[in-house]
Amino acid sequence: MTMLPGDGIGPEMMNYVKEVFRYAGAPVDLEEITLDPNSDSEDDLYNAITSIKRNGVGIKGNIETRVNRPGSISRNVELRNQLDLFAYILNCKSFPGIHTRHKDVDILIIRQNTEGEYAMLEHENVSGVVESLKIVTRENSERLARYGFDLATKLGRKKVTIVHKANIMKISDGLFLETCSEVAKEYPHIETNNMIIDNCCMQMVAKPQQFDVMIMTNLYGNIVSNVACGLIGGPGLLSGQNIGENYAVFEPGTRNSGANIAGKNIANPIAMLTAGADLLQYLKLHHHAQLIYDAIYKTINIDRIHTPDLRGQATSIDVVQNIIRNIQEETKARNWAAL
Repeated sequence: MTMLPGDGIGPEMMNYVKEVFRYAGAPVDLEEITLDPNSDSEDDLYNAITSIKRNGVGIKGNIETRVNRPGSISRNVELRNQLDLFAYILNCKSFPGIHTRHKDVDILIIRQNTEGEYAMLEHENVSGVVESLKIVTRENSERLARYGFDLATKLGRKKVTIVHKANIMKISDGLFLETCSEVAKEYPHIETNNMIIDNCCMQMVAKPQQFDVMIMTNLYGNIVSNVACGLIGGPGLLSGQNIGENYAVFEPGTRNSGANIAGKNIANPIAMLTAGADLLQYLKLHHHAQLIYDAIYKTINIDRIHTPDLRGQATSIDVVQNIIRNIQEETKARNWAAL
């Protein structure tokens, strides 16, 4: 698998992933590639993309793009576009061991990942007048909707909400809403409704329990994903999955590099470790993935080892060491049971 540490807290989080994989006995080889955010060249980015194409899967921290010049690209967006990672999946689920305003939240967010406002098609017509093109296609809208309804069916979910702004963007978001609604007719066992993005955000913070599965375009997905992370405790808890027809890349859910807390041993490693477990699950290494999931769950909800972002006093290393202890204890228990 390809490992892209990224910037900010990414490199230290990836070291924790390596340690946890080792104690879980995960049978994976890591091809680590470092990208220089200050480079004018994109050669290292395309080396990373080639690596993921070769390996099929990758795990990444957020990759900063510090070069700000005409024609420069977002490396995160380019990676998703080049690999056709059309769907972004984030499962926002409450942790019983973390005190939050809302309980029993369990929302599956499915975000279009390669179009919309992130098409990176901007130009200045005349001085002081900029056009930014929002791209919506029927083909990609249908592909995302079908993926979302298939996933909802597989997971036994009961309701899908299509999020849009078709009341204002009548053609672009209108096409997305129309296409998703047409696909929904093929899944009569799933209740379907639609909601305007601004009302959706208000409903998310007022009564998030009303949502089950949400399908939306790129920018709205970015906003709603961050709201969702805030609902259940913060940016250090949830992982995200970038899924395509041929490749998959796993990362923390909020796509934040955490540069301001890098090297301070206070960053929450749960999001990146969960991304690692998601990757193992995707590779059908279910035993190893479940070992890590269970160790994370016990650390947060039973042992209650929490970093400062969760109002705790544990360090990053405290959390990782506790997860490793839980893996060791569970492995020992399973070995005894097998005798």
